[in-house]
Amino acid sequence: MELVAPDAADPLDTRPVVVALTGPRRVDVLPLPPATLPPGHVRLHTLYSGISAGTELTLYRGTNPHLDRVFDPERRLFVDEAAVNGYPNTVWGYSEVGEIVGLGAGVDPALLGAVVWGLWGHRGEAVLPVEKVAERLLPAGLDPLAGTFARVGAVALNAVLAADIHIGETVAVFGQGVLGLIASQFAARSGATVIAVDGIASRRDRALALGASQALDPMADDVGERIKDLTEARGADVCIEISGSYQALHEAIRGCAAGGRVVAAGFYQGDGLGLRLGEEFHHNRVQLVSSQISSAPQAIAQRWSTERLHRTVVELVAAGQIDVLSLVSHLIPAPLAADAYALLDADPAAALQVVLDFRPEAMRAEPARRIAEPAQGPIDPNPVRSAS
Repeated sequence: MELVAPDAADPLDTRPVVVALTGPRRVDVLPLPPATLPPGHVRLHTLYSGISAGTELTLYRGTNPHLDRVFDPERRLFVDEAAVNGYPNTVWGYSEVGEIVGLGAGVDPALLGAVVWGLWGHRGEAVLPVEKVAERLLPAGLDPLAGTFARVGAVALNAVLAADIHIGETVAVFGQGVLGLIASQFAARSGATVIAVDGIASRRDRALALGASQALDPMADDVGERIKDLTEARGADVCIEISGSYQALHEAIRGCAAGGRVVAAGFYQGDGLGLRLGEEFHHNRVQLVSSQISSAPQAIAQRWSTERLHRTVVELVAAGQIDVLSLVSHLIPAPLAADAYALLDADPAAALQVVLDFRPEAMRAEPARRIAEPAQGPIDPNPVRSAS
């Protein structure tokens, strides 16, 4: 079964679109060419697509290292070669929820109409192999918006697993954006006393409401000293830095107990200004661990695939163990994607999780002039990366 193509008289803003990054701080919404539906594949219509403020803003601002250097996968090394995946970028975005509206030959008819979460980018439609979605059905009764947290929640969960938290320990989480607020909940669920650190008052308040015991303001407090005061001079057993700030990473090291662990889970940009490794890091023998979503910590990687990370987040949300829906601050029609990124870039205090709305009513609500015709060559309707 396939959807009937929109009538030619329908306004432009009802057909599928893709959100394209066409240059630094330049976002266009372009018509998406139709994709064929091969056997063993499904056609999805996107409902929601969450914006990852950390990673995507590095692309939006032009600071992402992949824009001007190449990562050699064999040597695991960035090299000074011309990047091939700069602009225009139509495959960014990795927090999607959609409805299966078409089935290729050989696909179980029971999947038609199912709502699934996955990673196919900020696009109104995608064609994916059935094996990419068959195990990603949204649990019955769960708000589809919650499914947009599968990937970002997995990033936070991976950081908490890398922290190796034990019951009764103190964990300081630096950064209380979406990732930090989820990580703080995971840490509290693990039996830790959580100290939340963020410079935005509303985020500190949210952290306390979601289970943190203390919330510190790095603009007003000497955070390292305050953590020592709150822990009888020991320091936090573990610090998780998930904001991507070098100053916050340095303060996490300062607040960490001697022989403790700091998990660096942020996406740090440029030179490490403010990070002074000859001080507490050196004298207190602090263990510094990197956390990145491509794999779980080495000690558990054989048991914890990235797919298990994703599914665990969805299951915990569905079970009411983790609150993510309260983190959605803005639901913005996809044709206004440029406004969404401008908001996150200019005023981070004004937003938490921003979600692009691809539902038909949201697309019709905005004028067709918001959707530009592609000016830099054809758009791939179904890029390989979007099926990951």
